[in-house]
Amino acid sequence: MATISDATTSPIAGVGTEAEALAFARRVLRDEAVALAGVHERLDGSIVKAARLVHDCNGGVIVTGMGKAGLVGQKTAATLASTGTRAYPLHPAEAVHGDLGRIRAGDVVLAFSQSGETEEVLRILPTVRRIGATLVAVTERASSSLGRAADVCIAMGTIAEACPMGLAPSASTTAMMAVGDALALLVAQMREFTPEDFALYHPAGNLGRKLTRVEDVMRTGRDVRTAAPEETVREVFVRLAGPRRRSGAVLVVDGRKNLLGIFTDSDLVRLFERRREAELDRPIAEVMTASPFRAVEGSMLGDAVELMKGRKISELPVVDAEGRLLGLIDVTDLIGASPEDFEE
Repeated sequence: MATISDATTSPIAGVGTEAEALAFARRVLRDEAVALAGVHERLDGSIVKAARLVHDCNGGVIVTGMGKAGLVGQKTAATLASTGTRAYPLHPAEAVHGDLGRIRAGDVVLAFSQSGETEEVLRILPTVRRIGATLVAVTERASSSLGRAADVCIAMGTIAEACPMGLAPSASTTAMMAVGDALALLVAQMREFTPEDFALYHPAGNLGRKLTRVEDVMRTGRDVRTAAPEETVREVFVRLAGPRRRSGAVLVVDGRKNLLGIFTDSDLVRLFERRREAELDRPIAEVMTASPFRAVEGSMLGDAVELMKGRKISELPVVDAEGRLLGLIDVTDLIGASPEDFEE
């Protein structure tokens, strides 16, 4: 039976022992980090010029590249789109077979190529010029064919690949990815892009739930049980009987819909447990919880869920800026979106 020590010393084809394999993997990370630090030092005002072009563009941003650089371009296009910029990936080999029709005058073409000599990318440049689009290049050298053709060239400088053979794109693609992120996020800063804007483009998943506004998920209308303060508890529950979406709370409001208090199913149970049945025929205002916790219209659902979790409450009224009732967040509506979904 093999032991842990056997595993760490047994040979692995091409790399030696497991310890040597781990050391190799760490060297790859180190070499890519060194390459990225070098690009950090060499980055100049060209990225600011490129960001201004993208920010001021009235059309779309068409992102292109071949091979691994093309995959980096796809990710950059996705980051641009998710932060408020209309961006689309374009495969250069498909472009010369008709997809160049996606480009319009006034667009910005963002081209990735480590060498700046990628044949498929260079082949589309004359047409890009004839169409009237602006060209931004991300490449190693401004003196490359792509760099010279560009209106703005973000030159990363010479990058040594982490691949021992110096062949497989590794450190160079890491650097291109980081430059693409820097460009996209700089444009987002110029747009003064907010968490609310981000939520608009990310309605699904945990991230979307964190950034959703309370009014987007609250119950409204008949699905919110309300009562006047002078009604008795018994009158309220008799009146609210019948088919409707189940809620564990009655919200007490005045004639102007100002939220006065909340009376929950748990409060009702406690009346029976403490043999206070007589209070069923007293005004609900006498047994409600006055000035309950609430969420204000426009606040984030993640904050509301955190409040519900911290205060161990199952229902949270939603009010406008003047305190008038708008709706209700019920914990049963958040099943599948548990408080943990909203944690960092």
